[in-house]
Formats: sequence, C-alpha cells, structure tokens
Amino acid sequence: MVQDHVALAEIELCGELMIAASSAEGERLSSDRIDEVLEVASARAEAAVSSRSSGSAGTAARPRR
Repeated sequence: MVQDHVALAEIELCGELMIAASSAEGERLSSDRIDEVLEVASARAEAAVSSRSSGSAGTAARPRR
C-alpha cells in the first residue's frame, strides 16, 4: 500500500486546527494561536539547529511576507 506521507501530515495539521477552532472563544483563531497549534516555533528551532549542524549557520533566512 502506497501512502502519501505529506498528505497525511497535512490532514493531521488540518485536524489539529479544527479542534483548536472548535474550542476557541470568538470567531477566529489568532495568528499566534495558529502558530502554537501548528508548532511553528519548534519547527523553526529544529530548522535552525539543522542548519547550524550542517555548516550553513551564516546563511540568512528569507523574511516572511
């Protein structure tokens, strides 16, 4: 059986967002709450550790738009 791991991960993230939205006060989730649910900060920290260990610590990250 072939599985698309990226699609499964996206479905899981959507589920986490739906759970957070259903328990949120108000009509919308804040950007900070979305980042928290999606664990954006920990993903950025892991990426930073990865880039340092691979020797590309001097490379500047692109700014978010």
